[in-house]
Amino acid sequence: MPYTTEEGGRLNNFAAEPKVYEAAPPTKSQQRNYIIMGVAALLLIGGLLTVAVYASSNVGVS
Repeated sequence: MPYTTEEGGRLNNFAAEPKVYEAAPPTKSQQRNYIIMGVAALLLIGGLLTVAVYASSNVGVS
């Protein structure tokens, strides 16, 4: 474990630092997939909200 010695003989322990790397920008196919997943998520949320509004407006109607 990495540590340093300070004045007076005190030891300080430090966590091991992870290796740092630079992230690569998404490729064109990854960008396309992100757009498709975003549209699918919006459609799912819109559908769920539509069902919720429809179900709540028809409560108690026979």
